[in-house]
Amino acid sequence: MAKRGEKTVKKHQVMQVLPAGAWGIKSSFRSLVALLFAFLVVAAIYLRQSNEQVFQHANGTHDAISSGGCNLFSGKWVYDNKSYPLYKERECTFMSDQLACEKFGRKDLNYQFWRWQPHQCDLPRFNATALLERLRNKRLVFVGDSLNRNQWISMICLVDSAIPPAFKSMHNNGSINVFKAKEYNATIEFYWSPLLVESNSDDPVNHRVPDRIVRVEAIEKHARHWTDADILIFNTYLWWRRHQMKVLWGSFESPEDGIYKTVKLPRVYEMALQTWARWLEVHVNRNKTLLFFMSMSPTHEMADKWGGTSGENCYGETEPVMKEGYAGDGVSPRMMRAVESVLGELKTRGLNVQMINITQLSDYRKEGHPSIYRKHWETITQQQLSNPKTFSDCIHWCLPGVPDLWNQILYAYILQLNPITE
Repeated sequence: MAKRGEKTVKKHQVMQVLPAGAWGIKSSFRSLVALLFAFLVVAAIYLRQSNEQVFQHANGTHDAISSGGCNLFSGKWVYDNKSYPLYKERECTFMSDQLACEKFGRKDLNYQFWRWQPHQCDLPRFNATALLERLRNKRLVFVGDSLNRNQWISMICLVDSAIPPAFKSMHNNGSINVFKAKEYNATIEFYWSPLLVESNSDDPVNHRVPDRIVRVEAIEKHARHWTDADILIFNTYLWWRRHQMKVLWGSFESPEDGIYKTVKLPRVYEMALQTWARWLEVHVNRNKTLLFFMSMSPTHEMADKWGGTSGENCYGETEPVMKEGYAGDGVSPRMMRAVESVLGELKTRGLNVQMINITQLSDYRKEGHPSIYRKHWETITQQQLSNPKTFSDCIHWCLPGVPDLWNQILYAYILQLNPITE
């Protein structure tokens, strides 16, 4: 009987041990889940801070202005309908229908009245005559995509009223567009080169192709048109917004003889920037030419990023984002770091390319895009008309508007760096 009792006790003890072990396993599992969740939260915070640091670091790399105690890129937008806009849309002789939002029916015109106010100083007010004097006998050339063209149109509108009609002209020749201020023998030009290096999207009109191909080591076809420019303003980002791109080692004239390879972003972007940088090193007159690179212009295609309704975009927006430090997801921090790296390498080799960081200050301006208020070259369907957000342009900018600020900052640099050599 005693032995049977002992067996019963032992069996009971075993049964007591099993639930305790099971509880230990559950406890360990819950601990692992908690640790994993904590890791994901920390990782998300780190990535967010990393992205913000990219913007902040770029804001601090503008030696020419910041060394004077003024960071033009850190500030806020202030509503000012007394001194803005700097020009009127209908009075700009060479306004583009892609950017003329008022002409194409936009009734809310408040986007024209916002002034950028740096935190620690005032932005120099744009003076067209002062700029034209600096440009006397010189070429200022914007090189890049349609956002650089957006800025070029803005610059022309800013100086337009200071030049009598008989003393200005516009000439288009393929990829290059030339505005001339005859009295000053000065030109303000735009050269279409959306990827900077050679690509199958280089035609200024027919450039939308289903399979984009880039020659990352070829730039001379474009660069020969701006070799002797006195001021060069580059940009390239919009056309690189994809996961990978086909690269051609060979010629577009004999594509069947070339070697093709698909390269992922941002590596292919870095390869193109390095080709561009090598060209600058060899060909730029360092005693004559001022060099600028415009950072990425943000898009506003996902309203939930600024607290709007999921599935909406910039259509119907009438106010800027007022939360200071806001950074949406309309740009790629990895690609911005790639630009900074290449510019840093150039600087160590004695060639200074000033990056103008328009990214965060433009990111606040979700209401500044044309949306549906622009000329559309393609036919808009009834289905699209019933849902305007489906054909809204949340990439480019209405004029007068945000690009005027980009040019005010560029103007401040030109005044300080003083390109006059005569």
